Amino acid sequence: MARQRFEQGFTDEEGQTRTVWADYAVQGDARIILHVEAEPSLRGTGAAASFMQALAEHARAERLKLVPRCSYAVAWLKRHNEFRDVAA
Repeated sequence: MARQRFEQGFTDEEGQTRTVWADYAVQGDARIILHVEAEPSLRGTGAAASFMQALAEHARAERLKLVPRCSYAVAWLKRHNEFRDVAA
C-alpha cells in the first residue's frame, strides 16, 4: 500500500500558517490513517481535532470509511460518536 498525505493549514498564535497532516493508505473505500501530526506551534490548540473533524466530514461526504491506526485518530473517533458511521 502506497502512503498518501492529506494536509490542512491553520494559523498559529503568531499569525503564521502551520500544517496538520495525516499519512494514510487507500484500500478500496477505506482510508487507513497511519499517522496524524501537527506542527509544534499548533499542539494544544485544537487544530488536530479540527483537522480530524474535517477528515471525518470528507469521508462521510465521499462515502469512505476511516480505519484509524495511530493512537490520536483512534482516540478522536472514540470520543466523537457522531462520526461512528465513517469509522471502520
